[in-house]
Amino acid sequence: MVQAAVDEQRAEQLRHELVAQLVRDGSIVSDEVRRAFEAVPRHLFAPEVSLEAAYANDIVRTKVDEQGVTTSSVSAPWLQAAMLEQARIEPGMRCLEVGSGGFNAALMAELAGPDGEVTTVDIDPDVTARARRCLDAAGYGRVRVVLADAEAGVPEHAPYDRIVVTVGMWDVPARLSEQLAESGRLVVPLRLRGLRRSVCLTREGAGLVSVGHIMAGFVDVQGAGARPERLVPLHAEDVALRLDDDLTVDEDELRTALGQPRVSVWSGVRFGGQEPFDELFLWLATVFDDFALLTHNRSAAARELVDPASPIGTPTVVDGPSLAYLTYRKVQTEDDTYEFGAHAHGPVGAELAEAMCEQVRIWHSEHRNGPPARITVLPSDTPADRLPEGRIVPKRHTTIVISWPAAGDALG
Repeated sequence: MVQAAVDEQRAEQLRHELVAQLVRDGSIVSDEVRRAFEAVPRHLFAPEVSLEAAYANDIVRTKVDEQGVTTSSVSAPWLQAAMLEQARIEPGMRCLEVGSGGFNAALMAELAGPDGEVTTVDIDPDVTARARRCLDAAGYGRVRVVLADAEAGVPEHAPYDRIVVTVGMWDVPARLSEQLAESGRLVVPLRLRGLRRSVCLTREGAGLVSVGHIMAGFVDVQGAGARPERLVPLHAEDVALRLDDDLTVDEDELRTALGQPRVSVWSGVRFGGQEPFDELFLWLATVFDDFALLTHNRSAAARELVDPASPIGTPTVVDGPSLAYLTYRKVQTEDDTYEFGAHAHGPVGAELAEAMCEQVRIWHSEHRNGPPARITVLPSDTPADRLPEGRIVPKRHTTIVISWPAAGDALG
């Protein structure tokens, strides 16, 4: 009994420390989300790990496949908080969560209050059984846990004022969006030309339009909505290209190109060491047709071959046997200042690198610190003349258009 009391005191202390960190970092903005995080005992949703690990600002892996790849987890608190801020759940709302870890559903239940409803759905029976156990242990028996493929949503409890998706999706399932209430919000981690963004969508006409988006990485959805990326190895397991949508490349030619001398071009555009540049990544994804993401592991061989802006996925443009990718270099040691540029390989690599740097300069002059990109999700059969201007990204159920407001425009 004494040890249990000590553990609960320690859990409460760690919970308060985590909430304070999330507030300082800006992940938690509203009093409502702060109170929800203070109320829900996260350690009861991560009983496999220590209290310190349960209250770390990191994911807790709860299931892996035969290759050791994570298939389910309790997501990182900063991302859960940021997505709940996007959702703006209010008391009395009817809510659906796609992807059941338990903890996020409990947070949603706190926000929706005793008069609200929360349903969480997952395709994996191990995951739903675990979520049910954890929710009951933490006192959230009122949360419904449904075993189903979320491609069809959960129509028996629709419509939903808020739908929060906690798995990575390549498309927005038609039946899921149909279950969103007319004035509702859908928060979904979408894969857009390989880049992953948690997009907050509201209804507009026949489709959905973004009111904001943030970088977000999640375990990919399973079932009918699954659409794996293609990974093209360029140098054993050290360097590869991540391909999304229908882009095809000549793997042998690109492997040959990577062995040729590297060409570097610099843009003149500088940034501070702590400044995020995810909007630049999205800009480059919208302006180049043959767009991919370069990835590498942390081996010495990889570092000798490539120097990308991000090892996880760096914007890359491909043209036959040539490629160029975004990079940066330090230009002022004393104040941690860097400059964007591009490294390139292959016969027309220099031209590709210059084209990438020119787009960096355009982003800097026309969109940096301006309104974010607008993401419009329309039915796949929408006539071309009814699509807004922008990068068209065809999907299975929808056509997604990414457009960029001018710096003086307000986001609609």
